[in-house]
Amino acid sequence: MTVIKPPKILIPRSGIDLHKWAIIACDQYTSEPEYWYSLSDLVGNSPSTLHMIFPEVYLGKNDDNRILSINTTMNNYINNGIFQEVGECFILVDRSTSYQKKRLGLIVSIDLDQYEYSEHTDALIRATERTVVSRIPPRVKIRQDAIIEIPHVLVLVDDRDLKIIENLYDKKDTFKKIYDFELNMNGGHLSGYKIDETHQIIKDLESLTKNNLLFIVGDGNHSLATAKACWDAIKIGLNKEQREIHPSRYAMIELMNIHDKGLQFEPIHRIVFNVKSDFLSGLTELATGNSKCITYSSKVGEKSLPLSENAPEAIRVVQDYIDLYIQQNPEASVDYVHGLESLKNICHKHPDAIGITLPPIDKKDIFDYVSMHGVLPRKSFSMGEASEKRYYLECRKIK
Repeated sequence: MTVIKPPKILIPRSGIDLHKWAIIACDQYTSEPEYWYSLSDLVGNSPSTLHMIFPEVYLGKNDDNRILSINTTMNNYINNGIFQEVGECFILVDRSTSYQKKRLGLIVSIDLDQYEYSEHTDALIRATERTVVSRIPPRVKIRQDAIIEIPHVLVLVDDRDLKIIENLYDKKDTFKKIYDFELNMNGGHLSGYKIDETHQIIKDLESLTKNNLLFIVGDGNHSLATAKACWDAIKIGLNKEQREIHPSRYAMIELMNIHDKGLQFEPIHRIVFNVKSDFLSGLTELATGNSKCITYSSKVGEKSLPLSENAPEAIRVVQDYIDLYIQQNPEASVDYVHGLESLKNICHKHPDAIGITLPPIDKKDIFDYVSMHGVLPRKSFSMGEASEKRYYLECRKIK
């Protein structure tokens, strides 16, 4: 069975305001609730993916009621004709942002039986970062009764010759444009083109397999791991024929070429809350290099933290230290922040917090790293700034 399949895609019917429908990935702005308050005010009661996803900023606050509301909304949208079926196809995605004029993607679905998130695996589809298994069950609780999926997962392919997605873009005028609109909350502009003929594209993509590695997960590692956990639970009760055709076997994702010029990799910074004075002194003792990491604090100010020149190693050292500190100091907690200004702003709002910048990883090295060494440390990189993250738009039935 092929790794890639054209999904049966649902999008909002004509007349639905896409500016309010599409919203940013649920794991963004988790320390900036004001973003989500503003978004909620903008959307109101209009049909929107906001009513079908669980923003992580709200986790731990009436979870069961919110999950019930999500499932009810999905059913209502299906029953009340909010969706239109696009059919089995790919969608070529063209995204512009405040930072990039053009970033291309391709909406496809991938076989979850070909994906593994363990640290060392020979699966065709692999995680890029260490998966925190304890984060999967709460997400399973959200997905297990959902009748549709609304993906924010970004998966990467290593097409150094820019011959597949980029060639499709060159022919975009031959495809039917099915959406074209401005995203809310400074998200940029999004256009989508329906591609019906998918057989040759699948062959071309799968020909890029190298050392038994085809795709790596660039964003949404835990969301894809959740989809797999749900599928693994479902398939136990199915026979071979049923497993072949069950919609939950596949997950819809946006596929991107890691060599796309509009795809920039940014570091993900750390903010540790409720720390004592020993946190910074212990962190400083780890400094053994020349990389330009910086710590921020509204109390202490700015301080250099020289770490290893090897970016994955520098990230691992900092993350291991934070994990150990929180284990020994349960009142402390960590959040992961995209963007230097957001890091500084949050630190100023929380006097007992320490912000830590981390070095960027060169994207051209990631496929080789994953192939040779397995996963990177947790939260090693971000594909662009927070406002450039994937917006929920396309949906697919999984029940």
